[in-house]
Amino acid sequence: MHHHGYLWAGPKERFDNEALRRPPHPEPPPPESRPELIQRYREVEAGFPTADLPPQETAYWLVKPRSLVRGTWSEPKEAAAWLGERLAEYAPRFASERDRDVARLISLVNSIAARLDSGADVSLGFYLERPSYMSLAMVTCSPNRSKRELSCPVR
Repeated sequence: MHHHGYLWAGPKERFDNEALRRPPHPEPPPPESRPELIQRYREVEAGFPTADLPPQETAYWLVKPRSLVRGTWSEPKEAAAWLGERLAEYAPRFASERDRDVARLISLVNSIAARLDSGADVSLGFYLERPSYMSLAMVTCSPNRSKRELSCPVR
């Protein structure tokens, strides 16, 4: 078991493009469907696997390009430490004063190590200075607990 780290920061408006944050339905619309529905399905089918946007289900990071993996760790504490470093790096930009609280962030990182050790994924999101958003994720791999069928992106 190992863990892959992901980070996305960008305009909140782009993050809100939910169509590119969820995989397409397993079955395409029937051929007699409205042309715009068929076209939209094709756009999502082509765009979801390549879009750098955080997926709505954390495990789906594993289908994204390998280049989006920011690091890989076999030890949960090392993976949590990387998340902690990213939190410290971005904390001055967090929109909420509560989110910038150092004690709260330390507690969060400690709980993340325990969750990763259990094989769970971790996904965090923070509003940054308006109108931006940051998403951090740590995905457990080989296999992923929630999506066993997804293969490791770095093998």
